[in-house]
Amino acid sequence: MAAFVEPHFDAWQQGAGNMTVVDMVPPEMLHMVHPHWNQFPPMNPLWHSILGFAIFCLGMVSMIGNGCVISIFTGTKSLKTPSNLLVVNLAFSDFLMMFTMGPPMVINCWHQTWVFGPFACELYACLGSLFGCASIWTMTLIAFDRYNVIVKGLA
Repeated sequence: MAAFVEPHFDAWQQGAGNMTVVDMVPPEMLHMVHPHWNQFPPMNPLWHSILGFAIFCLGMVSMIGNGCVISIFTGTKSLKTPSNLLVVNLAFSDFLMMFTMGPPMVINCWHQTWVFGPFACELYACLGSLFGCASIWTMTLIAFDRYNVIVKGLA
């Protein structure tokens, strides 16, 4: 159990004392934060930098990769099959997920808190949910399509 506790957290705080993760939240957004989060100490700023860098790198790879899939599958006539349209839909949904979620996350990691205000927070959550559900339903349809091809044949 001791391996899961960060023993040097006090050194990271640099005299922060009783700070919590909620102390960095802008005042106009405090009503949106559940009291449960008051019990957690703030994250080490180094982790914010690492997370921001990782999200930036993954976002670039995701947008470039999904952009390639979209352009190849929509630009090649022989690849425009009903099954492949599901793949294009998944790539499009994933592209939009990273396009809308990646940049705000990197910016917020840089500032170590949400900086875009309450409405943008709601919009961010809405878009993440929308594109996430679209990806999940597309993968469900891909699985159903593959099941039909394997079990019932191509007819």
